[in-house]
Amino acid sequence: MTNDRIPASVRQTYGADDLSQAASFAGGFINFGDWRGIDTTEPTPEDRVLSQENLYRRVLRAFPAPAESLRLAEVGCGRGLGAALALREFRFAAVTGVDIHPDQVERARAVNARALATFPDRLGYTLGSADELPFANGSLEGVYSVEAAQHFRELTGFAREAARVLRPGGRLVVTTFFSAGGPEAAERLSILLGSFADGLDVPHPLDGFTADLADAGFTRVATESIGKDVWPGLDRYLEGTVPSGHWTRNFLHTWRDGLLDYHVVTAERL
Repeated sequence: MTNDRIPASVRQTYGADDLSQAASFAGGFINFGDWRGIDTTEPTPEDRVLSQENLYRRVLRAFPAPAESLRLAEVGCGRGLGAALALREFRFAAVTGVDIHPDQVERARAVNARALATFPDRLGYTLGSADELPFANGSLEGVYSVEAAQHFRELTGFAREAARVLRPGGRLVVTTFFSAGGPEAAERLSILLGSFADGLDVPHPLDGFTADLADAGFTRVATESIGKDVWPGLDRYLEGTVPSGHWTRNFLHTWRDGLLDYHVVTAERL
C-alpha cells in the first residue's frame, strides 16, 4: 500500500501522532466505546478500555454461530487488539486485520506478537484498503469494521469489496458514526469538530451507505442507533481527560442536535 493512497490527515494521525496514545482512548483501542452497564459517575481509564472492548463485543455478537466455522476480516484494524479479542473470546476459525496504514500494521504485529505466535494460522495483520481488500472472491464468511468507516473517502467501494470477498450468505457488520444528509450538516460538522475540519473524518449519511449495500448485492440490511450507549458515556470520560472547551466535547452536542449518530449496520451477501 503506497502512501499516496492514504489521506494526509489519516497518514499523520495514525502514523507519527499515533492516536492510540491519546489520553481520551486510555489504551491501544481507538474507538468511542459502548458504555452500557458501565458506571460513568467517575469513569476510570479501566472503564474506558472496557467500553472499547464492549463495542467490539457488540459487533462480534452479530455473527451467527458456530463461530468456529467463520473466517473474518476486520477492515481498519488499527493496532489489532480487536482482532485478537475476536479470536480469543469468540473462537472464530480465523481473523485477519486489514489496515491502510503500514505503521498500524507494524504496531498490530508487535502488540499482538504473543497471540500471533500462539495462533499463527488463525490470526494475521496485513495491508489493504477498504476499496481494495487482499482476499479472494468469496473467501470469507464475515467482514466487520469498528469505527473506521468514517475515515473512508467513500463507502461505495467498500460495499462492493465486502460483497466480493464474502461468500453467499456471508455477513457484514459495521459500526461507526454517520452524519445527517446535506451540505449544511457537513458544514456545521466541520465547524464544530476538528476531525471533520481537517478531513480525518468524512460526513457519510447512513441512507447513502445502506443504498450502497443494496446496490452491491446485500440483503437484509438493518441499522440500529446506539448513540445513547456511546456519546453520553464518552463525554463523561472526556470531561476529566481533555481541556475544558476542547472540540471533542462537541460530539455530544452534534448527536443531540441530530448532526451525527452512532449506528450498527448489518447486511447479508446474496
